[in-house]
Amino acid sequence: MLSRPVDRFPRLLGHEFLKKYPYFLACAVPATFSVIASVVTVLFLKETVASPIPIKEFLGFKKGTGELTAQQPEVPEGAPTARSIEGPPEAEKPLPLRALMTRRVIIAAGNYASLSLVDISFRAIQPLFLSTPIHLGGLGLQPSTIGTLLAIYGVLNGVFQVFFFAQMNDRWGSKRVFFCGIASAIPAFALFPVINYLARHQGYSTAVWIAVGFQIALSIVLCLSFGQHSCCGLYQTAAFHLIIRVTGAVFIFIANSSPNRASLGATNGLSQVGIPCLPS
Repeated sequence: MLSRPVDRFPRLLGHEFLKKYPYFLACAVPATFSVIASVVTVLFLKETVASPIPIKEFLGFKKGTGELTAQQPEVPEGAPTARSIEGPPEAEKPLPLRALMTRRVIIAAGNYASLSLVDISFRAIQPLFLSTPIHLGGLGLQPSTIGTLLAIYGVLNGVFQVFFFAQMNDRWGSKRVFFCGIASAIPAFALFPVINYLARHQGYSTAVWIAVGFQIALSIVLCLSFGQHSCCGLYQTAAFHLIIRVTGAVFIFIANSSPNRASLGATNGLSQVGIPCLPS
C-alpha cells in the first residue's frame, strides 16, 4: 500500500527522496514495527527462565562465574533442599536430542513441516498471482490494490484468531481444527485458476471479487492450523495459557508432544528445523 507514494500521493509525499526510492516506505514501516517489538521485548517482557545466562556470557564476551566450590552451609529443617536450590529434578531437565526424538515429537514436527510447506507456498503464490497479467494466468492488479487485499486479510485474520479460535478449539478439539485448517488449502489453491477464468471472460466483475474474498476467507481458516510462532517459549508462565488460546492448533500439538517442560524449547527448535525454506 505504501509503494510508489509519489505516484499515488504527489502533493503529500512528492519528495525527491521517495521518487528515487519508491519502495522506501513499504520497507521502513514494517522495519519500524520490528524495532518497536525489540524495544518492548527488552524493556517489558519478563524472562521465563529463573536464572538465565547473561547475554555477554552467552556470546562469549564474558567468562562465567564458575561453579561454587564453597562448602554448603547447614540447611535448617523445613528449608529448601540442595536439590531444589541447584535446579529442577531429572524429570524436568532438558533431554538430549536422541531422547527427544519420540514418536509424538516426530509426528508433531512432521505435521508442522508439511503445514509450513502448504502455507508458505500459498503466501508466495498469492501476491504473484494477483500481480500477474490476466492473459498470463493472474489477475493483473496494481500493487496498491494488492496491498489493500492483504491488509484486509491481516486485520480479519487477527480478529478471527483472537475472538473465535479459542471457542472453536474448545468445542471441536485441536485435531479437528487442524484438519479443517489444512484441508481449506485445497479449495484455496483451486480458486487461482477459477479466478483467472472469471477475469478472462468477465473482467473485474462482482463474481471475481466474490471469489477473491472467498479465497481470503479460506486462507484465514488455514491460519487456524498454522497460527503464530509466539507461544512456545511461554510454557511455564501464566501468559502461555492466554497465548495458546489465540495461536494455531499445530503449536498446541508441539507443546503437548514435549517430554517435559524443560525440553519444550528443544522440541520447538526441532520442529522449526523442519520448516521448508522456499524461494519467494
